[in-house]
Amino acid sequence: MRHHLHVLIHRHDAPLDDTEWREFLKAHDFGELIAPGRDRDLPVVVPAHFVWDGDKEVLMHLAKPNPIWAALAERPRALLSVFGAYTFIPGHWNQDEYGVPTSYYAAVQLACDVEVIDDPARIAAILETQLGHFQPEGKHAPVTAGESRYGTLLPNIRGIRLAITDVRAKLKFGSNRTVEHRQVVAEKLRERGGKLDLEARAHVLDRIERARR
Repeated sequence: MRHHLHVLIHRHDAPLDDTEWREFLKAHDFGELIAPGRDRDLPVVVPAHFVWDGDKEVLMHLAKPNPIWAALAERPRALLSVFGAYTFIPGHWNQDEYGVPTSYYAAVQLACDVEVIDDPARIAAILETQLGHFQPEGKHAPVTAGESRYGTLLPNIRGIRLAITDVRAKLKFGSNRTVEHRQVVAEKLRERGGKLDLEARAHVLDRIERARR
């Protein structure tokens, strides 16, 4: 694998095993596709849903007017950035009124080689895969190339296949602290009770359990 990803990951924030970041990525299917192109002031950043095959491939589609195509034509490389379970940890949870506040979060960054797909049949296959994932109840007509209603709309989009070449994952949930301290923070997250608080709490407790195995 190429190693071109740069994100600060302290040893205590690294995944305890590959299943940890893989389980996070399976549960989070929306991220930012970042295309640097060549000689640009800033990269092109596109929020999008995607489908990961659980191993080395990601599929998605975007509209033809999207500005990302020019950057991908310049250089067919991109970063898919996915994050979640983010929440603020007040300083007084860590100590007292002089405590240092922090953030808890999980983040996975996938460096990818990019294949842009214009073949209608392959785009239709991507859409069928995405619908199977995001709309498992069905209730949609078959997505096929040709003169069907969906088929006539396919020229408005392009498919993207991302071949993953490198993965960087960070799970920042206080693992530099004692188990007892993290259990106290987990209880405070439960009491505060926001959706992301509860997701972060699950990670705190899961990492305690994984470290014991």
